[in-house]
Amino acid sequence: MGNTAVTLSDVWALGNNVAGLSQLTRPEVGVYAENRFLISSLNTVGLAVASPLGRLTGEEPRYGVVGLELQRFGDKLYNEQRVGLGYAYRTGVMSVGVRADVLQVAIEGLGSRRAVAASVGAQAELIPRKLVFGAYLYNLNQAHLAEYEDERVPTVLKAGLSYRPTEKVMLNAEVEKDVDHAADFRAGVEYQALEALALRVGVLGVSEQVTGGAGFHAGRFRVDYAASWHSSLGLSQHISAGFRLEAK
Repeated sequence: MGNTAVTLSDVWALGNNVAGLSQLTRPEVGVYAENRFLISSLNTVGLAVASPLGRLTGEEPRYGVVGLELQRFGDKLYNEQRVGLGYAYRTGVMSVGVRADVLQVAIEGLGSRRAVAASVGAQAELIPRKLVFGAYLYNLNQAHLAEYEDERVPTVLKAGLSYRPTEKVMLNAEVEKDVDHAADFRAGVEYQALEALALRVGVLGVSEQVTGGAGFHAGRFRVDYAASWHSSLGLSQHISAGFRLEAK
């Protein structure tokens, strides 16, 4: 959906907007892999785990939801690794979340550097089950990587809306701003064609990419596939699989 995920609530909210974890009512585990532009050195793999804390109060976890994400990008010449721990809590129509990342960047022959990045997020149901607002600030502390040219981890702000005119259709719009780059506008649509099948399309403005994909849901299992096309660099592919643990 053109990477418009700041309003979504699932195990992948751990990386998209940690506040979205707050609506999980069962433990979930997910794995994912991504290849950009058919270049093996631009592969990303990851694992995400999230679990509610305490018994449910109504339909919400009593003490919020905690999550852990492990991610690796690159190859032996250059790679980035990330370990992230997040927590989210929901009260009424408002959800808030915080996350801390330990980041490592390594270049063969030059060693590695580590940094710690802190992030915050929020979601609000402006119209219950219809209109959701989400915002996420990644690396609010502007974590420092190297003295050379004062290199820092990118600080990124995302904000967007998700509108559901019917139970089968979701319309998303989002703006992302890196402090060092121009803002990017994105939009996406999801259509629930069948109970077990969702179809998705999207567009990214600045990078001139179009995206499409499908999600398959069967009981506690979920598989999602997506592809994106860049006008100059070509095809990227993404796949994820998730499993929800049910109570005894």
